[in-house]
Formats: sequence, C-alpha cells, structure tokens
Amino acid sequence: MAEHSANQAEAQGPLSSTILEVSNWLLGGRWVAKRAVVVPVAAALLTGVCGAPPPKPVQKEVVIWKHLGEWSGRGNAQTESFLGLTGALREHWRTENELPKGAGTFRLILQSAISGRTLQEPVDEKGPGEGTVYVAEDPRVFYLSVESANLDWSFTVEEALFGSPSENSKGRTESPASQPNQAQVQTSS
Repeated sequence: MAEHSANQAEAQGPLSSTILEVSNWLLGGRWVAKRAVVVPVAAALLTGVCGAPPPKPVQKEVVIWKHLGEWSGRGNAQTESFLGLTGALREHWRTENELPKGAGTFRLILQSAISGRTLQEPVDEKGPGEGTVYVAEDPRVFYLSVESANLDWSFTVEEALFGSPSENSKGRTESPASQPNQAQVQTSS
C-alpha cells in the first residue's frame, strides 16, 4: 500500500510527493492519498454550507408628503406657525389675476417662528404663474411671509416623512401614513 501511495505521489509532482510521503510516514501509510482528496473537498463543502448568510434584501424606502397648511389671498400676509419635524418642505404656489398687467410680484419667505429671522426665500416671481419648490432646513417651528402686489396668490406647504413600508397582519404592505396615529386611536371602555 505504501508503494501505491508513493507511485501515485510521483505521478502528481514533487510537492504532492513530499506531502504524501510525510503524511504516510505520520499515519503509517493508511489511505493517505484518499484522505488528501477527501479533506479539501469536505472543507470546501462545509465552507459553502456554513459560510456567511445571504445578504438581507434592501428595504424599500418611501416618502410621504404630510399636508401642513394652505393659504390664499391678495397682497402681503403672514401664515400662522407650523411645526416641521423633518425640515424637508415642499411648497406649491400659484398666482393669477394680475391687475394691472405686468405689475404683479410674489415672494414667499420662510422664517423661524422662534427668532423671526429669514431662513430662505424660495419663491420670487413676477406675473402670473405656478410652481413647486423644495426647501431643506433644520427641523423647527416655521412661518411664511408673503410679499405680493397686484396678484391673487395661493400656496400649500407639505412636509416629507421618510420610512419604509411595513406588513400588516393580513400580509398587505402599508405605508407609514396609512397606519393610525397613536393619539387619534379611540378606545371604548
């Protein structure tokens, strides 16, 4: 049997020959050639089976726009305060009925409700029009000042809420906005 292992080792090359000879010497020549093949194959199989777990699927993220308020008028105005929990705001505005023609102006100015300082001036338009602007600020209490002349104006403010869909008990996916607010849930005793 030792002769068979030595002949096999010579056929495989000098390095294999040395490894098999040392192994034969340590194990007394018992089936070393078969073990030399079985052990690496077993190690490869175990590594594949017991390897790292598969990566988790990337969770889908959603953005929900929460309505914070809407205002309309003519001339200058100031909104009441509103809380921006994320500071990510979307303002959709529209101006119309310009009289006299060519003299209409409209500016929206985002301000801090605590200090009163101007944070951003996202809209500065002349004449009738419509548009949507996005504002990124630190979360805080805001208000908007409107500086307008010779135009009717209207605008809405929404805030982006970020999250991921969750699965309800019926196996359907729900977005964060479709889940009831804890403060709005009423129970009967």
